[in-house]
Amino acid sequence: MLDISSDNQSPTQPDVLSEVLQDLRLSGAAYCRSEFKAPLGLEFPPEERAAVFHFVAEGTVWLRATARDPLLLQPGDAVLLPHGAGHALVDDPERPAKRFQPGDREQIGETTYRLRAGGSGARSLLVCCVVSFEEPSVHPLLELMPEVLLVRGGGAGDPTLPALLEAMAAEIKAQRIGAATVMTRLADIVIARVVRAWVESRPHAARGWLAAIRDPQIGRALAAFHRRPSEPWSVESLASAAHLSRSVFSERFTAVLGVSPGKYVVRWRMHLAGTWLRSDRLTISQVANRLGYESEASFSHAFKRFMGASPGAFRRMKLWGQAAQLPN
Repeated sequence: MLDISSDNQSPTQPDVLSEVLQDLRLSGAAYCRSEFKAPLGLEFPPEERAAVFHFVAEGTVWLRATARDPLLLQPGDAVLLPHGAGHALVDDPERPAKRFQPGDREQIGETTYRLRAGGSGARSLLVCCVVSFEEPSVHPLLELMPEVLLVRGGGAGDPTLPALLEAMAAEIKAQRIGAATVMTRLADIVIARVVRAWVESRPHAARGWLAAIRDPQIGRALAAFHRRPSEPWSVESLASAAHLSRSVFSERFTAVLGVSPGKYVVRWRMHLAGTWLRSDRLTISQVANRLGYESEASFSHAFKRFMGASPGAFRRMKLWGQAAQLPN
């Protein structure tokens, strides 16, 4: 679990982070206005290929997750479980919890719900969200995040975040027409800011993607690639962007990221391809062309080798949620 506070901020190179945050978009979300009263003990099962987000609008509640001690959430606190880990919400850290059932909640809109649980004691009001990201299995940031990511009410030094969270709370309280659309866009912005706060709270990462974007030379190459992924990138051209020799660049890139430059390029292109195929706005040929492949056949071969299904099958069978895991 990471507790993000305003005193551990450190600037990072904005280019790569901006490119990837822009691509970290929600593909679906469900929101629940949750009114809890003590005694409370509610256990939520793991969410496959989705993240869970809780914001405390009123009162207090404890969160129990498998990999940490119980965590007290107070008004203004927000917590993100990027990997959809199973967890419990309780009024007392020792309180037994019963399994949440979808039938426990009342549907008040296409993707909005109302949940009342607990007894007749002290009241807490939460905005609870389950959000899906486009192609989560190949996103470098989601891979790196801890099981629980907490932002206290101060907003991790971001003065806009508390206002956005309050807007989410107000929107779900009001239950107005179009609330689901507004909430989706708010959640998109809020989660991007929470992720950015997490990145900025880890200035001393020694290796991995976060270390790479802070490396002035490796970060320069990553920024160039993320801005123009369709170019015919090679180790040589990436090294040139980094102002390093091929051998030095390849060695440093692999040491920091744990994957070769060639594999990194392929997996990010497949991430983009999966996102575009899922959106159904581009033909397979257009996706291949946008990613710089010489032909649809060469793209299809690369896609099937990496994702385990042809582009056509991936699109028809909605395999985007079952994509192959990243290679080491």
